[in-house]
Amino acid sequence: MSDIEKKGSDHGESYVVQHQDPEDGRSTPLPRTQKYELDAHDLDGVQRRLKQRHIQMIAIAGTIGTGLFLGSGHALNIAGPLGALIAYVLVGSVAYSSLCAVGEMTTWAPISGTFPHFAGRWVDPALGFAVGWNYFYTQAISTPVEITAAVILIGFWDTNTSHVPIYTAVMCVLVCLVNILGVRYFGESEFFFSIIKLTLITGLLIAGLVIDLGGGPQGDRIGFRYWKNPGAVARAGLVDNIGTDRFLAIISSLVNAAFSFQGMELVAIAASETENPRRNIAKGVRRVFYRIVFFYILGIIMIGMLVAYNDPDLLEATGTAAESPFVIAINRAGIKVLPHIINAGVFTSAFSAGNSFLFCSSRILYGLALRGQAPRFLTYCTKQGLPIYAVLICCAFVWLSFMNVSSGGATVFNWFVNLTTTGGFFSWLSMNVTYVFFYRGMRAQGYDLRKNVYNNRFQPYIAYWGIFWTTLFILINGYAVFFNFNASDFLVSYINIPIFFGLYFGYKIWKRTKFWSPLEMDFVTGIPTVEETEHPEEPPKNFGERIASILF
Repeated sequence: MSDIEKKGSDHGESYVVQHQDPEDGRSTPLPRTQKYELDAHDLDGVQRRLKQRHIQMIAIAGTIGTGLFLGSGHALNIAGPLGALIAYVLVGSVAYSSLCAVGEMTTWAPISGTFPHFAGRWVDPALGFAVGWNYFYTQAISTPVEITAAVILIGFWDTNTSHVPIYTAVMCVLVCLVNILGVRYFGESEFFFSIIKLTLITGLLIAGLVIDLGGGPQGDRIGFRYWKNPGAVARAGLVDNIGTDRFLAIISSLVNAAFSFQGMELVAIAASETENPRRNIAKGVRRVFYRIVFFYILGIIMIGMLVAYNDPDLLEATGTAAESPFVIAINRAGIKVLPHIINAGVFTSAFSAGNSFLFCSSRILYGLALRGQAPRFLTYCTKQGLPIYAVLICCAFVWLSFMNVSSGGATVFNWFVNLTTTGGFFSWLSMNVTYVFFYRGMRAQGYDLRKNVYNNRFQPYIAYWGIFWTTLFILINGYAVFFNFNASDFLVSYINIPIFFGLYFGYKIWKRTKFWSPLEMDFVTGIPTVEETEHPEEPPKNFGERIASILF
């Protein structure tokens, strides 16, 4: 095991790891040659105010937004029912591998900074810097994206475009207010919104099954009709060969599917503000698998049965519930009221997702500041444990949603939308890469990973799976531009690559950082013990509490 001795220096804190050999018990000093602040736990001012029910609902439905309810229709249109299903299964497996990686590291170290800090702590400080700033700006940009989606959804009822700036301002104020009031209000709002989202998804799946089996007013039994005509896989329209063109269509839908899965790591980011974080994060990560299977996979199967991929209504980019495959199927079945209910549910989902993205960006920025990789004033917390300056900086990005009010700004805004997906791939890649280093270091220093509160028995192989596919996703993200080259589309698809590596190599050259060797990795400093974070779990006292313990 490792004991840590801290020594003062003229340039901050330096550390010496006393590594104890598991066999003979001898300790070998391993000097740290890099300045990277690992004692931030002593400075961390956030408080554990998220309860078990908050974190479990966040894990199940926290960042489900327009990507699932509306974006799934785009995936169906691009690749057809089978192609969209393949894309969602593949991207879902990669998202889950990334969550397993960050979940295991978080249950070992439930502290502020989460996976960017882990990358800096166990791989290379420069990687932590690059990952942290990459994730910060992708999440900060995602907030106005979801606010814009929420405003467009209001257009389902109010078609007067002169009201758009008013709705935008109201949405911006509300999202900022929820986060400024503190993590308890954030937790309660997400708990409420998650219940709405889960009810909506479950209701849509049931309604979709009833309509497919002929239970609608018109009695039309659809079955798998649209898998036969127009077909199971659509064509991309890029090459003449049918097989190759269909394969390219599936590739195109991967990026679209990925947007639906963005933000699953929210449960890990909230670890430093969660009661009993190790137990609750472990439970939350395990439940995400069922979330992927039930909501995403069953959802994409259902819409593939209900609507043809070449349906004219599916091609109309209204941005409201009118383009949802479920609404299209419900309208065809002659049910009049449900589209309004669905639009209201999708609206709350968009607002909730924007709320969550703002929370994520502020906590990542706060974590960077704790490690000396962002301005120090951002570490300030109120008496209630709110990193107020970090939250206010992220609130400033919310007002970018006004760019969508003007036609010129809308073009730039669409670039931002595409940047968030590519940035998300880099985040998933870093989680899996960091886990591989974490795994090597833990084994080299004699730790038994199976004794961690959460451990996936298929590691590190699922991390390798995630590394392979996320690397491929980054490279093929904008492949279609090479068939009909356009400079702006090329930049939007690939500009994130030079940005990320510019951050990495810039910090590496400036600070002269190096990769940590397995024996140099620090698994102790600033990490609270299990006794410090976990309290005995109280058994349910009545029937209501037993039901709550199963659900949450």
